[in-house]
Amino acid sequence: LFIFSPIIAVFCLLVYRESPGPVFFLQERTGRGGKPFKMVKIRSMHIGAEKKDHMTQSTLRKDARVLKVGSLMRKLNIDEMPQFWNVLKGEMSLVGPRPERTHHVNELKSKIEYYNLRHTAKPGITGWAQANGWRGDTCLHSRIACDLEYIERASLWFDMRIILMTLKASKNAY
Repeated sequence: LFIFSPIIAVFCLLVYRESPGPVFFLQERTGRGGKPFKMVKIRSMHIGAEKKDHMTQSTLRKDARVLKVGSLMRKLNIDEMPQFWNVLKGEMSLVGPRPERTHHVNELKSKIEYYNLRHTAKPGITGWAQANGWRGDTCLHSRIACDLEYIERASLWFDMRIILMTLKASKNAY
């Protein structure tokens, strides 16, 4: 968190210049054991965008709700950096299944077999699914399969591999 604070500060300033208002965005996500928590991100959309369509993820390449600087932050995963605060609080890990929004969890756990097994691990800032490009509007079954594979294979070396892969991964980041 300390190391990335200058980058976070610069992008918070850029967000504020493009769209004055709060620069951080808190969103309820589901963590380990199904426990909800507030995940923090740098705001990448115009204020009130989530109220207009709070059930929808931004999955379009040209989503009008996304700020210009927001597109860059998403592509470089900079909007995710404040989640180190969630790691510090013990709500998240560096690597693990990405936490879903609570209303999506409630819908998906009845539709996708073994979905709830994801909640046996602490959610991560990045994960095996994200490192392999399964993020955004991609196949949920493939994402879940990667999450379950991560839980089965979890190790320090696997985590290191995922972190290195994430540094260059930008597929489906918008």
